[in-house]
Amino acid sequence: MKRTLIGALVAMTMIAGAAQAATAWGVRGGITSNPDQVHVGVHVNGGELFTDGWFIPNLEVGFGDHLTLVALNPELVYKFSKRGTSDWGFYVGGGLGVNFYNFDSNVPGDDSETRVGLNFLGGMSRKLSAGNDFFLELKLGAQDSPDTKVTAGFTFY
Repeated sequence: MKRTLIGALVAMTMIAGAAQAATAWGVRGGITSNPDQVHVGVHVNGGELFTDGWFIPNLEVGFGDHLTLVALNPELVYKFSKRGTSDWGFYVGGGLGVNFYNFDSNVPGDDSETRVGLNFLGGMSRKLSAGNDFFLELKLGAQDSPDTKVTAGFTFY
């Protein structure tokens, strides 16, 4: 439990520091499958690393299914730059998932563990009239990450 809490605090400190330096940050939330949870979180736009390739790390905290899951996801997304006649833009990406599991257990002993997983994601975003973005995202996990996450959120510029 203590390791999970310390890891989450370190991750939040890193993201908060990046948010101050970044020009965009946002909030997110949704549902998770396996474990069955509701999750909330924050993200920052870490900048364009190459043409249409963006670094967008995020921190998500999931509640439910007899555990708390803190996921630190340093992810890279490729945004398709051509929107055409639609106001929606599309993106795909992936990255690591450092997952801190804290199990709700009445059994004495260590009830937490840390696993490193792999995430694949796709989504769509829409520029709003105030200049901010609304997005919908589907994330599929492999290698010790949650199976599926459906997330909606806002990015503030």
